[in-house]
Amino acid sequence: MESTEHLSGQVDGGERDAAAARLDVDTAVFLLGAGVTAITHPLLYVKLLIQVGHEPLPPTVGTTMFGRRVLYLPGFFSYVHHIVQVDGRMGLFRGLTPRIVSSAISTVVRTKVKQQVELLPKGSEAQTSLSKVVQETSQEMLIQCLSRIATHPFHVMSVRCMAQFVGREVKYGGMFSCMVKIFKEEGVAGFYVGLLPHVMGEVLFLWCCNLLAHFINTYAVDESFSQASAIRSYTKFVMGIAVSVLTYPFMLVADLMVVNNCGSSPSLSHLHVVDAVLEAAEPQGSPLQRIQLLFPPGACDLPARHRGLTSSTSS
Repeated sequence: MESTEHLSGQVDGGERDAAAARLDVDTAVFLLGAGVTAITHPLLYVKLLIQVGHEPLPPTVGTTMFGRRVLYLPGFFSYVHHIVQVDGRMGLFRGLTPRIVSSAISTVVRTKVKQQVELLPKGSEAQTSLSKVVQETSQEMLIQCLSRIATHPFHVMSVRCMAQFVGREVKYGGMFSCMVKIFKEEGVAGFYVGLLPHVMGEVLFLWCCNLLAHFINTYAVDESFSQASAIRSYTKFVMGIAVSVLTYPFMLVADLMVVNNCGSSPSLSHLHVVDAVLEAAEPQGSPLQRIQLLFPPGACDLPARHRGLTSSTSS
């Protein structure tokens, strides 16, 4: 009897230790995710301002390595300096709280769904490598879609808080006030504006990245090559960078749908912002062709009348 009680006590103690270990791991993952989110937030903030067409700084005149005169649009550090001048250093973290909450919810949802997916019956050992890739990608797609559905409302709140910088609105303040405003004006559907293109982009990214990496590793990398294993380990990473160029328009459309007509001021309407930017960027006589890049700064051709103006002023 005593041995049975002793064994049961050991089992209970082992379960408590395992639960405590899982809690410590989850806490560490949350803190790490929150730290990474906070560090990268200024980068995403500047990216969003560029997406909505906000260009508060004038382009600067420069020359390429071939001596061609161009206009350089402001880059990442120029935007950061401008935001700090207007809102201070804390202004770089506008909309950060919803993103941290979104990261925490995403971690929990992914963990729970992954645990349930692992309980599903696995395929037979005789299935081909392509079938395994399709099965794994389908599971990743399910996890990603459920995570996006759970966290998209916080993405909407974060994006709208950041977009207020364009017109200096204060409509969307804290996270809870954002919830109240969106629910009163748009209902539950307001929390899922732009969800469809976001999900489409993520699903397309998953399938293209995994399938391309599989085909390259299977048919393009020769087994006789001494560095074959090293190449295979980097294939998915490289494919992720290449495929992200293809899926970026979906993310762009999703963010623009979030900010479009979401405020009382025209500056929070993407259509008004784009019209104003295009109207200001087209001088009489010849249109100003512009390329906007995040980092490093983009360059644009200098029209003839601007080229003559700058040359006369420089001389």
